[in-house]
Amino acid sequence: MFTGIIETLGEVTALEKKAGNLNISIKASITPELKIDQSVAHNGVCLTVVHISGNIYTVTAIDETLQKTNLGGLTIGDKVNLERAMVLGSRLDGHIVQGHVDQTGTCTGITQADGSWIFSFAYDASTGNPTIEKGSVTIDGISLTVVDSGTNTFKVAIIPYTHEHTRFNTYEVGSIVNLEFDVIGKYVAKLMGKAVGSRQ
Repeated sequence: MFTGIIETLGEVTALEKKAGNLNISIKASITPELKIDQSVAHNGVCLTVVHISGNIYTVTAIDETLQKTNLGGLTIGDKVNLERAMVLGSRLDGHIVQGHVDQTGTCTGITQADGSWIFSFAYDASTGNPTIEKGSVTIDGISLTVVDSGTNTFKVAIIPYTHEHTRFNTYEVGSIVNLEFDVIGKYVAKLMGKAVGSRQ
């Protein structure tokens, strides 16, 4: 379980393809505090630490993860949003994030707004994943509030701190991001869909 509050940025140092899996090695300031078998969210994807050497650790992404997220497009030198699993009893500063990416989305617009930025995103709405005004959404592991919600689009406002300390400063129109929709919203949408279907 995660909160969507990014701890630090990591840098991809090596990518090793093994059959359908991808071993991803990352240099990060939190590496000395990690241990084998620990869960870490990478751009919002929960992966298990399998090796540690100095300030570099390695995780393995299976083929399904590579197909459903933006991790398959990583290159050496890329920055990755990192968050360790939350500690039971600590403050939940973001929202409940599972580290299970629902789908990817595409950045469709970036505008400056008096010291902050408005980022627009589009996604395939046929999956039934909802956003609502002032609701929560996770973009590459970052807990954010939706400021404008459409059928298959939404916008978020990014403050300077988030822009500086996450991958948001690397995004451009066309960038592919990982999306995890609010878990409560997903359950409600699914239950409402079943309820409507049962009356037809």
